[in-house]
Amino acid sequence: MSNPIFNSQAFPSQFKERERRRFYMSDQGSVTEQPRAQQPGAGPTYAQQHGLPGQQTPGADQLRQMYGQPSPTGEDLGRMTYDEVIRRTLISFVVVLIGAGVSVTVGAMSPGLASGLMILGVLGGFALGMVNAFKREPNPALILAYSAFQGLFLGGISMFLEWQFPGIVLQAVLGTVIVFASVLVLFRSGKVRATPKLNKMFMVAGMAYLVFCLVNFGLMMFGGTSSMFGLRTEFSPWIGLAIGALAILLATYSLVLDFTNIQEGVEAGVARKYAWAAAFGLTVSLVWLYIEILRIIAIIRSMAD
Repeated sequence: MSNPIFNSQAFPSQFKERERRRFYMSDQGSVTEQPRAQQPGAGPTYAQQHGLPGQQTPGADQLRQMYGQPSPTGEDLGRMTYDEVIRRTLISFVVVLIGAGVSVTVGAMSPGLASGLMILGVLGGFALGMVNAFKREPNPALILAYSAFQGLFLGGISMFLEWQFPGIVLQAVLGTVIVFASVLVLFRSGKVRATPKLNKMFMVAGMAYLVFCLVNFGLMMFGGTSSMFGLRTEFSPWIGLAIGALAILLATYSLVLDFTNIQEGVEAGVARKYAWAAAFGLTVSLVWLYIEILRIIAIIRSMAD
């Protein structure tokens, strides 16, 4: 489903790590500054430039050395940066593609075995998705394992639908890229933002949709429905289109939450390790969006045939 725990409060404990500048009286009676984490790009403090009672004023050579040093970057300070998030996300998607390649290769030799890998991917991806979503600390190994399982599922379902509807995978990929780029541009321009009211609506709708997906998957697994997409198209393909449209809207808003999480995390200076949590959120949202677009295109093309 969406980014961890269906909210925009990414890395909540990290936002409280900002330290404030305070002065206190030392044992010798001089005023000294309590140490604090210097912000990226900040120059020497007033105490460093002019000195305080009980402190030695730095000489000209020391001042030139301090001013001549390059400003520390987020990476130098061990903080999450946009570049870190991009790198971690790319690694995650490479693993997704590897998993998909395994399913497609196996499917070319044995379609039955590919179906088994696809089911394994669904179950494994769901289990690891829940584990990663509720872990307080991101675990790169578990996140990459989730990506691998999702790749097995994506490769299998994409291969089977491509056999039935040639060209559908390319259509779904293009649709996913267009939605992702549009949401990113709108978010960067400030025209799209997550709000508390929308977050609550998203949480309710997302949980309801998750329950529906679990029930529908169970019915498909145990023969409760003969339709290709279960209850979505059991009675009418128009129901499947309506559900698919709602799911695409949810996945799109999930991307908005992901971008909000990343922006807030970078601005708050959270630890570098949380770039993996951001990468996990983006992977979940993009995989979800791709599956929904792929499924809705398949329904439309089946109606046209």
